[in-house]
Amino acid sequence: MTAQDIIDKYYLAETNLRDIYMTHCGAVTALALTIAAQHRLKLSTDEIYNAAMLHDIGIFLTDALSIGCTGKEPYIRHGILGAKLLRDNGFDEKYARVAERHTGSGLTAKEIEQQNLPLPHENFFPITQLERLVCYADKFFSKSGKGGIKPLREVREQLARFGEEPLRRFDSLHKEFAVLVTCQ
Repeated sequence: MTAQDIIDKYYLAETNLRDIYMTHCGAVTALALTIAAQHRLKLSTDEIYNAAMLHDIGIFLTDALSIGCTGKEPYIRHGILGAKLLRDNGFDEKYARVAERHTGSGLTAKEIEQQNLPLPHENFFPITQLERLVCYADKFFSKSGKGGIKPLREVREQLARFGEEPLRRFDSLHKEFAVLVTCQ
């Protein structure tokens, strides 16, 4: 099964949800590929494409009506739900981990417990370069219809609402992956 096969399986053609999904994941993919080229990362374009196109595969299982998701689960769970879908459909574990670890700038077990989030009390923050790259690129695009790339200032403000640690993790990602297009 390819990335497009699983997208087609869960996101029906000619639906608003598919359009949102493809627009968002396509933008994340394009930025991740640009970053990889500018930084000469030793990741294949196929790896980056698959990881970026599949990082949000679980959103349809969540209750996020504003973007057309009519599932039963809280949106914060889309990463672990997507990881399970990818594993169940035979995808490489590295793609499941990208889905699982891309939320925010990652989440620690302590943050999950302190915020009483409906997630296992485990660490879900990006570790590998592929995980970090997709997590970083994802922060610059919304699914809510605003369109375009978010300015760095806006990304940092959004993450700062969750505390110093998430912002510190993002700043570390920015130091690793910054490209001119994101420094608006």
